[in-house]
Amino acid sequence: MKLRQARVGQLGQGSATGVETPGQRLGRQAEELARRRLQYRGLLLLQCNYRAPGGEIDIIARDGDTLVFVEVRCRSSGAVGGAAGSVDARKRARIVRAARHFLCAGGAAWEQSPCRFDVVAVEGLRWRWIRGAFDAAGRV
Repeated sequence: MKLRQARVGQLGQGSATGVETPGQRLGRQAEELARRRLQYRGLLLLQCNYRAPGGEIDIIARDGDTLVFVEVRCRSSGAVGGAAGSVDARKRARIVRAARHFLCAGGAAWEQSPCRFDVVAVEGLRWRWIRGAFDAAGRV
């Protein structure tokens, strides 16, 4: 059990006790699924769970020349707006803020790269990749 707790803590997930809740486990599994499927579809993963002051990005990848910031959302069903609908204006603003931090930290490396904000929505057994789900101003 100690090995599992250390691993969870290293990923930055779980509570202060290091024990993963069922919701956190579901979210982690959804992110793993998204990473595998995005790689299968040709994206090159650059970083996962990028944390910046005021925000986090689940997956940062390259799709050809485009830098892609991906938010993964998971819900047990599509009821009440579903997973994609849960990416509200506040969440979009946090993702954009973290993306700006990533771009500034990268310096000239990303200066000429077009950027895109995608959402991967996992609802039960259904997986949906929404390319260009919102723009840098947070507009859907």
